[in-house]
Amino acid sequence: MSAKLSHCPKCGTEVAPDAKNCTTCGEPLADNSANATPLRSDAAGVRRRVAYAGFWLRAVAYTLDSFILSITLSVILRPILESNHVGPSVRDVWAFYTSYTRQSVGFVLLIQLADWLYSAGLESSAWQATLGKRMLSLQVTDLAGRRLTFARATGRHFGKYVSSLSLFLGFLMAGFTERKQAMHDVIAGCLVVRKA
Repeated sequence: MSAKLSHCPKCGTEVAPDAKNCTTCGEPLADNSANATPLRSDAAGVRRRVAYAGFWLRAVAYTLDSFILSITLSVILRPILESNHVGPSVRDVWAFYTSYTRQSVGFVLLIQLADWLYSAGLESSAWQATLGKRMLSLQVTDLAGRRLTFARATGRHFGKYVSSLSLFLGFLMAGFTERKQAMHDVIAGCLVVRKA
């Protein structure tokens, strides 16, 4: 059985456990044993250990984000829906969503748009985190620890649909993969880490 590969802390390339330098970027590798946590240099050049955010911590952040987004959207959109009422009442939520009127379809699409802009916008911002992640001192980075572009954050967001379609196993991957990556993180080449 071959030795388990690890990853370069700078560029994320897989490297052999006994390698002294990354074959792609030349980064010196301190300890690439299977149990070592990768080291990453911060802005001051100080090398620190990377702590990945696991499934439960991310689940709490997701719950906080869902709460924040749903409260915000209900405050903004409910008066609009009630004043321009077409079809079933929004007071009967189930009837509203299952009516498939232009109003209910537009409302669902508007929620999806807001969710996308909230997630991708904040994760590609200087915060590198949604409000829920920020409350828990988490950040989303690329494999080299850099801030995400809006395009990559968008890919990560829509990758969550793939995680959902796999009977939510894509989300559970964050509980047992080496770098605590869910399926959408793997698809977009991202990591969720705890801020030092």
